[in-house]
Amino acid sequence: MKAIQVTRNGGPEVLTLAECPDPTPGPGEVLLRIHAAGVNPVDTYIRAGTQGYACPLPYTPGADGAGVVAAVGDGVSQFKPGDRVYCAGSLSGAYAQFTRCREAQVHPLPENTPFEAGACLGIPYATACRALFHRAFAAPGEWVLVHGASGGVGLAAVQWCTAKGIQVIGTARTEAGREAILRAGAAAAFDHSGQMHFEACLEQTGGRGLDVILEMLANVNLGLDLLALAPRGRVVVIGSRGDVQITPRELMKRDAAIFGMSLANIDPEELAGIHAEIVTHLANGALNPVIGAALPLQDAPTAHQRVIEGPACGNLVLIP
Repeated sequence: MKAIQVTRNGGPEVLTLAECPDPTPGPGEVLLRIHAAGVNPVDTYIRAGTQGYACPLPYTPGADGAGVVAAVGDGVSQFKPGDRVYCAGSLSGAYAQFTRCREAQVHPLPENTPFEAGACLGIPYATACRALFHRAFAAPGEWVLVHGASGGVGLAAVQWCTAKGIQVIGTARTEAGREAILRAGAAAAFDHSGQMHFEACLEQTGGRGLDVILEMLANVNLGLDLLALAPRGRVVVIGSRGDVQITPRELMKRDAAIFGMSLANIDPEELAGIHAEIVTHLANGALNPVIGAALPLQDAPTAHQRVIEGPACGNLVLIP
């Protein structure tokens, strides 16, 4: 089979297309024929060996993908060959024509969801769901700001809020990104290139402030986020690329809180519940991943450059 291989840490150029042996599923494992693989920022950190991430070399990148079950190992009871599925996690890497997964990493893909969209569920939609509802406990009647909402996780968060009847505002640097945010169901979308968008957000909430902020770039925004919070507001830090200085008294004045979040910390039962909810909302049309670009597998280096450098406008997927 064809697969992307990484034999050394480094820039996007270390992603090379190789011919590899076809994997076979072991006990409790499912073999997927991948139709599309999702590209996430964390893939670039693992490739580079930065941000505290590492992976034994050589390896094939990618945790998210969608396709058809090709074979199952002994003891697998939930899936059979021919089933449409997506994977949220992989034992052998999703940037390939085939990937091995544990049965618990595989989930049914509704007929109304294309494979390209199914490849964008594992990290983006589970991250957004956990941040909103398992960390911040966002609820109808509250205002949520998604800072950097035009990427995969951000658009997922906007759709989750819309599905749950929560008022949501998104920000993006480009007009195309802001249009995508509005199409996803946001009440408003603002340019976050400067600080004026905080005033616009406050005006949108009638001056009360934001109940929840999902922060994709905490090293830039966190200090200002605190000034925009409503009483008992919460910030969930999903992404950060450096250090930041904050004024703790702003938290004290509001009885506010900052939560960190990493999908790696989730327990299996919590994760299973999130994916059950994802499948339900895919089937009823409330969740619909936005595809920014679908590139051939050999263009993995380009995809890694684009997912970091932006501008983000939906998810990037690779087609084996």
